Amino acid sequence: MNTPLILAKSSLLSFCIFWGIIFIVDFEPGMFGFIVLSIIPISIVCSAFILFTIFPFFWRKSNEVSKANIFRTYFPFYAIIVFGFSLFGTIIAKFYIFPISFFASAFFTTMQAWVWFSRDYKNKTPQ
Repeated sequence: MNTPLILAKSSLLSFCIFWGIIFIVDFEPGMFGFIVLSIIPISIVCSAFILFTIFPFFWRKSNEVSKANIFRTYFPFYAIIVFGFSLFGTIIAKFYIFPISFFASAFFTTMQAWVWFSRDYKNKTPQ
C-alpha cells in the first residue's frame, strides 16, 4: 500500500472537483489567486480526513483478511455515513456553491480513496 501516493492523488482529485464545480457555476477572473493559495489547505484537509477515517481500516489488516473483504464489509456503511454528512452540511449551508463544492469533493474523493486503498498495485487486481 503506497499511502503517500494515494494521499497525493486524492488531494489532486479533491482540488480538481472543488474548483471545477465553482468554475462551472460562478467563474470570475479574480479567482485565480485563490486557486494557488487553496492547494495547501485542500491537501491538508484531504490528507487528514483520509488518514483518520479510511487508513485505519487497512492499517491493522491481518493476513487472513484481504483488502477486498475489508472493502466489501466497511465501504457501504462508510459511503452512507459520508453521504449523509455531506447532504446535511449542504442543507445547513443553504445550498451555497462553496459548501456544495466542498462536500461534493470530500464525498467523491473519499469514495475513490477507498478504491485506491483496496487495490493491490503489484498485481493490478483487487486483493
